[in-house]
Amino acid sequence: MRTPAHLLFVYRAYVVIFFLYLVAPLLAAGAFAFNDSLFPSLPWQGFTLDWFFSSTEPKLGFLHDERLLRGLGNSVYIGLIVAALSVVAGTCNAFLFVRKEFPFKSLLYILMVVPLVIPGVILGISILVFASMIANFADRELGLFLTWLRPGIPLVVLGQFSFLTTITSLVIAARLQKFDIALEEAALNLGATRLRVLSTVTLPFLFPALFSAFVVAFLVSFENFNTTLMLVGSDAPLTVTMYDRMVKAGSTPVLNAVSVVLMLGSGLLALLSVVVQRERQQQ
Repeated sequence: MRTPAHLLFVYRAYVVIFFLYLVAPLLAAGAFAFNDSLFPSLPWQGFTLDWFFSSTEPKLGFLHDERLLRGLGNSVYIGLIVAALSVVAGTCNAFLFVRKEFPFKSLLYILMVVPLVIPGVILGISILVFASMIANFADRELGLFLTWLRPGIPLVVLGQFSFLTTITSLVIAARLQKFDIALEEAALNLGATRLRVLSTVTLPFLFPALFSAFVVAFLVSFENFNTTLMLVGSDAPLTVTMYDRMVKAGSTPVLNAVSVVLMLGSGLLALLSVVVQRERQQQ
């Protein structure tokens, strides 16, 4: 039965409007990064690359803004550490929940998913209060000054790790459920050790999920603001630095330039993840 022409037209129009709704704000924000004006607003004053490359005020470009570059470096540093830790822990969780049966498994699975439904601000405040309680107790009773439990990069890593591990666990577990365990049994019957089976059979099968989980964790860590804001110290990541710049100096096209760089970087990482998954599926 053919779909009526008017319904097909409505469906196509809906799809176009939906994607325009998603893309239009990003295109508008990105366009002002090239506007030769001190403010990201109309009218259009002309095309310029100063907000990326200029080394002088008042149009100090992103690539010469030490504070924004330092924030970018902190974000990359935090993102790589959190993503690596989350993938390792997520892999262990995936094997635990997919391969093992133990008491209260369903309850523990729910507890693992809970961080995803807790607002980031609440999660950040809870982690900050809990970490401060431990640090204050250690300082007062034991004479230990646990700096890594005070606001700063280590606490940001712990805070983001608490919910990113959930994401990586779900991604890797979904891939592991598709694995034919008979392949492992065949390798064991041929004399391979469990460690060799894991490294040559199971992990290569999981590689697309491991890579995708790493990319997702890195991107979520990079753009996270609510939880990070509660835990940050003097070494602020890029999102907090941009927010602070917006509050103190107002919006300037240099923030739009940063947004363009982030959009391009995120898109390239997402594309790389898709390419890796397709190549592994074709092998």
